[in-house]
Amino acid sequence: MTEQLIDKNNERQYVKSDAIGSMGITPYQETAGEEYMNENQLAHIEKILLAWRQSLMEEVDRTVTHMKDEAANFPDPSDRASQEEEFSIELRTRDRERKLIKKIEDALERLRNEDFGYCEACGIEIGLKRLEARPTATLCIDCKTLSEIKEKQNQGS
Repeated sequence: MTEQLIDKNNERQYVKSDAIGSMGITPYQETAGEEYMNENQLAHIEKILLAWRQSLMEEVDRTVTHMKDEAANFPDPSDRASQEEEFSIELRTRDRERKLIKKIEDALERLRNEDFGYCEACGIEIGLKRLEARPTATLCIDCKTLSEIKEKQNQGS
C-alpha cells in the first residue's frame, strides 16, 4: 500500500492509495503508452464520483432520520443544549457534504463535456493518481500548491 499526497480543505494530507477501495473500487491499472483521459479512465473516474456522491447522499438521509428519531424536548436545559450542539455539528457536517456534492456534480459535468483531467490554471494533465485520490481536483499539484501559498500570504496581509 502506497501513500499519495492530496489536497483536502486546503491542507496537505497523505492518504492510502486504497482510499477508493473503501467504495469497492480498485485503483486503475494504466498500461504502457495508454492515452491520458481515454474512455476507460473517464469511466473509472465517473464510477468513483458516482459512488462518492451516493455515499454522501446516504449519509444525508441517515442524518435526517437520526435527527427526527432523536428530536426530543428535554426538560433539563443542559440536556437540551447538548442535543442542540450535537445537531448543530451534524448540520455543519452535512453542509460541507452538500458543497462537496456540488463539486462532484461539477466534476461529472466536466467529465461529460470532455473537459476533465486538465489543470484549469496551466492546462497540463492533473494526473490519474491525483484524480483517483481527489476526483474533484481542478488544479495540478503545482498550481494547487502555488494557490495555497498565495492564499496564506493574503491571509497574513
